[in-house]
Amino acid sequence: MSARPPVTVSDQLRAPVGPRVELCYQTFGDPDGDPLVLVMGLGAPLTWWDDDLCTHLARRGFYVVRFDNRDAGRSSRGQGRVTRATLVRAFAGLPTRAPYTLGDMAGDVVGLMDHLGLESAHVAGASMGGMIVQTLAVEHPTRVRSLTSIMSTTGRRTVGWQHPALLPMLIGSGAQGKEAYIKQSARLWRLIGSPGYPLSAEENRQRAADTYDHGVSAAGTLRQMVAILTQPDRGPALQALDLPSLVVHGLADKMVHPSGGRATARALRGSELLLIDGMGHDLPAALHETFAAAIRRTADRA
Repeated sequence: MSARPPVTVSDQLRAPVGPRVELCYQTFGDPDGDPLVLVMGLGAPLTWWDDDLCTHLARRGFYVVRFDNRDAGRSSRGQGRVTRATLVRAFAGLPTRAPYTLGDMAGDVVGLMDHLGLESAHVAGASMGGMIVQTLAVEHPTRVRSLTSIMSTTGRRTVGWQHPALLPMLIGSGAQGKEAYIKQSARLWRLIGSPGYPLSAEENRQRAADTYDHGVSAAGTLRQMVAILTQPDRGPALQALDLPSLVVHGLADKMVHPSGGRATARALRGSELLLIDGMGHDLPAALHETFAAAIRRTADRA
């Protein structure tokens, strides 16, 4: 049996997408393939869309684009300081002024697509990335061919809540220095990772080290968090969409309760709901082929 040819992978490049915003991005696969833009979650770099998953998707005919959101990885940093008091107000649902919105971040995706010459694309988002691609489909429907929302929610506060044990870590101060970041990251992933697909301590440490080396911003993560906490309920707007959609959620997710995925699937007419036992708030390597196959069959409905 002959080996499959390698997938073409670009260097990490930068794209100007708006005033004072440049995004770091990378592509996998043939530019003539079906464009698929991957949007990651809170404080997460493009590398959390694992090379192996991107390769699986490219081999299924996609031209895969992964990128760092603003305020993450090697993309532009925003402005404005978020205090703990601001976070507490936002968590409580009180009026809070956000440095930017999920709509602004969806606009960044449009800017990246423009930079790449993509009139439209299939989009998939994980966690906050799911919120961003939902917003993208609502505000820029002609740019979206199909939508995949992974471990995310509609923005309605009565669904998709966080486990109370996570709140101290979410509103706490960011770790200073690489070793402190690695230790804090290990504690978080022990709480939110997939119990059915656990990483070893060394794998956890390596992921945290790679993330730190790619670029982290505690202040940027707080700005993203306020964008999440001040998001509107997209449920009614999602019901008006007419596009192929897939909703994936782990039944062991402590960061976004599975009720968020179920609510998203109810809002998106005709969507496929894929609930996975043992999956928490990550994308385990053992499930990469499952994710790739589901995204492909959703795209094929477009």
